[in-house]
Amino acid sequence: MASGSPDDSGRLAALPWTPGDASETATEALQALDTYKKKDPSKVVVRFKAVGNAPIMRQNFYKITASNRFQAVIQFLRKELGWKAGDPLFTYINLAFSPAPDDTVSNLYKSFATEGHLIVNYSTTAAWG
Repeated sequence: MASGSPDDSGRLAALPWTPGDASETATEALQALDTYKKKDPSKVVVRFKAVGNAPIMRQNFYKITASNRFQAVIQFLRKELGWKAGDPLFTYINLAFSPAPDDTVSNLYKSFATEGHLIVNYSTTAAWG
């Protein structure tokens, strides 16, 4: 039904938006996308803890960019330990669960930080489900 035409009761029906609002909505949407695309320059302190027979790292505190995916943390840990892509590596947050590789470090930190650190436990065998 077009704006300004009568409905069944004889009243004029109004659309929820007018054509002039579309350009404002599109501008707001583009600004929101630009904000989303920007990388978060802030850093998160990640503490690595070995579990079971996994080797202990000499340095276990690292600052990692908050906007990184957890996959980047896994790759970083493999590099620091000198492990190949085929070597088994299991990672857990706070000895509780294994995060998805596409989770962001920022979201994990906001939800599960302990004493200002994101604690990442790592093992060579599956330790928790």
